[in-house]
Amino acid sequence: MSTLDIALRTTSPRARRLSPLVTLAQRRFQLTARTPRELVVPLLTPIMFAAVIAPALMTALHTATSYEAFVAVGTVGLLIPLNTMFSGLSVIVDRESGAQRELLTAPIPRSSLVLGNLVVALATTSLQLAVLIAVALARGIHFHTTAGGVLWFVGAAGLFAVGMYGVAEILAARVPKQEEYIARVPAIAIVPWFLAGALFPITALPTFLSWVAKFLPLSHALALMRYGLLQDSSGLHNIWGMSGPTTMAALSLGLVGGFAVLLSIAATRVFTRSATS
Repeated sequence: MSTLDIALRTTSPRARRLSPLVTLAQRRFQLTARTPRELVVPLLTPIMFAAVIAPALMTALHTATSYEAFVAVGTVGLLIPLNTMFSGLSVIVDRESGAQRELLTAPIPRSSLVLGNLVVALATTSLQLAVLIAVALARGIHFHTTAGGVLWFVGAAGLFAVGMYGVAEILAARVPKQEEYIARVPAIAIVPWFLAGALFPITALPTFLSWVAKFLPLSHALALMRYGLLQDSSGLHNIWGMSGPTTMAALSLGLVGGFAVLLSIAATRVFTRSATS
């Protein structure tokens, strides 16, 4: 009998509903972040962009100091996909050499395994985002935001992270080997970052790529984050071409929210089918 089985039988009915999720999340966190190094290493590239590359680009291109903040927010669009995709890699490891088979025999919904993994991915991503913003502030990068702006930022970042973890779960269920998974990460996590307005507005792209960028969830997420932290609605205007920033922000948030819901549902279904096959 597994530890999860024992926990389920010894808890009250009310606690029993949350006990599996808590247990699974704790287990996943122990596997994902066993040492501080596993939390710090994914931060190195975004911190390098925020603290070194952004100021260097500002100097080389003779742009305004606000460009540092522009790129700092843009690095969030790199950190979230990388962190969630590498969280998905641990799913393959668990399937091949971990206790996933034992957990699949426990009397819990299969979706609880996906949700438990998602909780940990969101927690580690949130911690890394907080560190990234703290480093940017320490570097002297200024954000012009309000309480409402913080909510726009948190909503966009959170929903985009949920959607990207759905992508990671689907890929982990479809790809049998770690090597194949890692080989596909750059195309999914990095290529869209260059097209979504992380380093420059999407209007600077060729016309065809500019239209493609408007359909990327990351483009909407970054535009929302900049609207929230910098009070800059130009990214939203480049996508929607409207005059009301609040309306455009609501539309983009709805799109990112739809991305999160659809990918989460798809991830649960794909995981359940692969687990029973």
